[in-house]
Amino acid sequence: MILQPILVSLKVTFVAVLLIVLVSIFLVRWLSERSFRGQKLLETLIMLPLVLPPTIVGYGLLLLLGRNGLLGKTWTSIFDTSFIFTWGAAVVAAFIVGLPLMYQSLKGSILAIDVRYIQAAQTLGLEENKIFWTIKLPLAKHGLISGIALSFARALGEFGATLMVAGNIPGKTQTVPIALYFAVEAGRVTEANALLAFMLLSSLGLIFLITSQRRVMS
Repeated sequence: MILQPILVSLKVTFVAVLLIVLVSIFLVRWLSERSFRGQKLLETLIMLPLVLPPTIVGYGLLLLLGRNGLLGKTWTSIFDTSFIFTWGAAVVAAFIVGLPLMYQSLKGSILAIDVRYIQAAQTLGLEENKIFWTIKLPLAKHGLISGIALSFARALGEFGATLMVAGNIPGKTQTVPIALYFAVEAGRVTEANALLAFMLLSSLGLIFLITSQRRVMS
């Protein structure tokens, strides 16, 4: 009973964080190298899940991914099954709430790079693509690592949005926070304490990683 939600949480979180890293690198590169109308609006939408209550984020995803939603209807017509209350829906919820933290951390590190490094690379004739992958991203590695730790912690602890779109299906969508909530509700104190210990130890490890990276950056 205790191992199942831990394994589900880790699987959901690892996949979500992988997607978060890939999308964040693309967004940071795209948005930091150009300026266009609507850029601020796009960045606002990326950061919005940070300030919205998780249940509101979950309801928004439910409207979008449900059987009658814009994306949910397309998914159902192609695969003849609902996307809601699946493992994939839990990944989407974790991705949405974790993306802003990764994006902000990586963007801050990229923008903090000494412009002289970039100018020197441009003088040597390096293309923007090569400058980003061989100079900017390596120099921003501490921000990247901190962003991964922050988004991992946020995705691992996600409750409201996940419950709204993925439900509480043991062995499939029941993550640790959801399992802990229902264990407390059912009076299963030993199970709740074990899940609490897992979350505390995971969080402490991630906080240590984040603070270590910030000490190196400073």
